[in-house]
Amino acid sequence: MIKNIQTYLVLLLNIVFCFSFVSLAALYPPPQTISSIVPVNDTIIKRAEWEKLACLGVQCELCPFRCFLPEGSRGICKVRMNVAGKLRTLVYAQPVSVHIDPIEKKPVYHMLPGSRIFSIATVGCNLKCSFCQNWEISQSYPEQAKTSGQMLTPAEVVDAAIKSNSHAIAYTYSEPVVFYEYVLDTAKLAKQKGLRNVMVSAGYINPEPLKKLAPYFDVIKIDLKGFNEQFYRKVVGGDLKFVLETLKELKHLGVFTEIVNLVVPGLNDDMDEITEMCKWIHENLGPDTPLFFSRFTPQYRLGNLPPTPVETLEKAREIALKSGLRYVYIGNVTGHSAENTYCPNCGQVLIRRYGYAVLENHIRKGRCIFCGKEIPGIWED
Repeated sequence: MIKNIQTYLVLLLNIVFCFSFVSLAALYPPPQTISSIVPVNDTIIKRAEWEKLACLGVQCELCPFRCFLPEGSRGICKVRMNVAGKLRTLVYAQPVSVHIDPIEKKPVYHMLPGSRIFSIATVGCNLKCSFCQNWEISQSYPEQAKTSGQMLTPAEVVDAAIKSNSHAIAYTYSEPVVFYEYVLDTAKLAKQKGLRNVMVSAGYINPEPLKKLAPYFDVIKIDLKGFNEQFYRKVVGGDLKFVLETLKELKHLGVFTEIVNLVVPGLNDDMDEITEMCKWIHENLGPDTPLFFSRFTPQYRLGNLPPTPVETLEKAREIALKSGLRYVYIGNVTGHSAENTYCPNCGQVLIRRYGYAVLENHIRKGRCIFCGKEIPGIWED
């Protein structure tokens, strides 16, 4: 009885304190808030989606972190902020990297081999990978970005892609999830103009935002960075379970998905874990899911580690093929025979590659020209 009374008293005191604090804040607001520093009608500071009002702040519902943001604070991604009580994106139409790439660079192997893809990125990421190859932009704040301050609107991105004779637009390099609004608006317009869309992502996004994004994408490439929760939390800065949920959701939504696993020596190269990963992919996503085992090279916070031995990648590929996966590649090893796409029925080379160059293409109307086997992917515009 006494314990229950104590519980009620604590609850009552908390309620009184909260209301008192809100009342005082209303009567005596802080001398300066972010709204007095950043104009709320600034064209760069665009209203962001996926917010939920919370006590004295907003909660971002875009990714699994669900950051609670008091006035003037930012999420873990550094680019989503509470400005005047509203969630806003600080990077809309502010790309820091714009390139025309071969589509094989993404890497995407089952869509329009040898084609050009217009690639854009802003700063920011919601993960903290110790081996990030684009850490200069992914781990930066918008105000640190080396740009001229010139905007590139979704319409301008689409026009530039068309003028460059690109067949698609890629949202890549950093993490497209954190510049969600820019991605969504550009992808919608690109689809209207007959361009295809590719997102290169770590898959750290909540299901509802993903469902809204998915209809505009032809391929989503997911970096599945390992198959161990401890590795994800320590080296990546997230939880593996949310990435696996994203992959299953993409399968449910019918979005063609390719997966890349960067194999880092001593961290995620355990063959038992790789076996479990391949089994999971086969059972949950299907045998036709393209899978890359890519070679790590020393960089960022893991400059002390050696490059991945090619033999390790070959062992991983052998495990994947034995698990029943049909399209398994080795990445970042130019000239390796596992850069090629093989027909799982007759064994012939269908797409012969050397690095980013496509030397041969023996797929016609989505089928192997030697035996007629249907090959999953997007092979013609």
